[in-house]
Amino acid sequence: MARSATTLFECSACGWRSPKWAGRCGECGEWGTVGEGRADDLGRATSRAALRAVQPAAAALPIGRVDAAAARARPTGMSELDRVLGGGLVPGAVVLIAGEPGVGKSTLLLEAGALAAAAGRVLYVTGEESAAQVRLRADRIGAIADSLYLAAETDFAALLGHVQAVDPALLIVDSVQTIGAAGVDGVPGGVTQVREITAALTALAKQRTLTTVLVGHVTKDGSVAGPRTLEHLVDVVLHFDGDSRGSLRTVRALKNRFGPTDEFGCFELGESGLVCLPDPSGLFLSGRHDPVPGTCVTVTLEGRRPLLAEVQTLVGPVVTDLPPRRVVSGLDSARVGMMLAVLQRRARLELGRRDVFAATVGGVRLTEPSVDLAVGLAAASALADVSVPPDLVAVGEIGLAGEIRRVTGIRRRLAEAERMGFRRAIVPAGSDLVPGGAQASGAQASGAQAGRELSGRQPTGRPARLRVVEEAGTQLEVTEVTDIREAITAALGLR
Repeated sequence: MARSATTLFECSACGWRSPKWAGRCGECGEWGTVGEGRADDLGRATSRAALRAVQPAAAALPIGRVDAAAARARPTGMSELDRVLGGGLVPGAVVLIAGEPGVGKSTLLLEAGALAAAAGRVLYVTGEESAAQVRLRADRIGAIADSLYLAAETDFAALLGHVQAVDPALLIVDSVQTIGAAGVDGVPGGVTQVREITAALTALAKQRTLTTVLVGHVTKDGSVAGPRTLEHLVDVVLHFDGDSRGSLRTVRALKNRFGPTDEFGCFELGESGLVCLPDPSGLFLSGRHDPVPGTCVTVTLEGRRPLLAEVQTLVGPVVTDLPPRRVVSGLDSARVGMMLAVLQRRARLELGRRDVFAATVGGVRLTEPSVDLAVGLAAASALADVSVPPDLVAVGEIGLAGEIRRVTGIRRRLAEAERMGFRRAIVPAGSDLVPGGAQASGAQASGAQAGRELSGRQPTGRPARLRVVEEAGTQLEVTEVTDIREAITAALGLR
């Protein structure tokens, strides 16, 4: 018997819909998750809105006459969270914060809720713990406030009853996957339940101008669990991350309708809760005093904040007949592989039959292309067993032709390096180093004349430009290079 024309198939992992069955989801790529749905779902998805005009609740106004005061962000009291949010929480906004289990999402929101309770009522609804368990955590981290209300609830109708009774200015739901609604297909945490509950909470937030924060789970690959429409329904998507074996926690914005999406907040998780780290640069350096081959410091930009980070590499010979290993931690493995290929082809470094291990310090993840030069110099240093000077930083993107490309925010990067005690820097040629009122003296530096040979070829003979940039009574030696061979010569004195 032929199927009805209204038969709908839906993925239980992401909510993707199709009129035909498929073994693999066309959206998330999962196998065996596509099943037959109800026919009335397809009718709702494809029905056309009635072309009938109604009287609007409020007349349209010229944009210059719209009052924006009600939509201004309110600070949470946690400076690092406010930095990522773009100043604080906007009334009526819906924020989704996701992270791995045990990373500290509940602790973060409990502290933020206690601080926000000084300005108005806060309702914290937990579906994963009992009220007594949350109270114990609040006692430990000092998150006790008279205007912070707590309810342990998993039924959506009861949650709405708590909102009606408390009338909060901030609603925290921990987590949205634990809330179930009667009359909605599926089990709590399923695609349909999560989608419908999130849509209802979003509508409630807009109707009551109620700031709402939802806690979400993540999948094994680190993405937000649930249907893809979940991220489209909310206003802000934050990712709370950190190594469970360490104390460093970071929060990033993946989506933000009210602020930048490239900001980065740092916290330290301890017995007394989360502590904001307004100056985290020193956390990503090893702290040793004696130089060691295979390390190099760079300056990355996370939003408008420059951060010093150390890249460490270890190069050793292959001792078996197996292919050489490329092990990466905290860096983009594909980009590290590309850097090693550039070093072997353009700088003539013999890395083909060697194991290469590359990692960052402090658990930070560096994905910005400006880290390329530090990775290349660290690998060259490990191979030659020659240390990079401990007071030197390297910033620049490396192309496949071996050229060093310019990066943005070079002045801020160098200012942060100088503040942290570094005195020398290697940057791409043509970088805009001299701000208004600064002085710079240009010279030619060919690097160390006496050095070890890395290959049978002679150096290119093009000297690197040495510029001494002076501003506000300080001095920083900056060497501009055009390709990776010049950078190796300037940093290690190797030809």
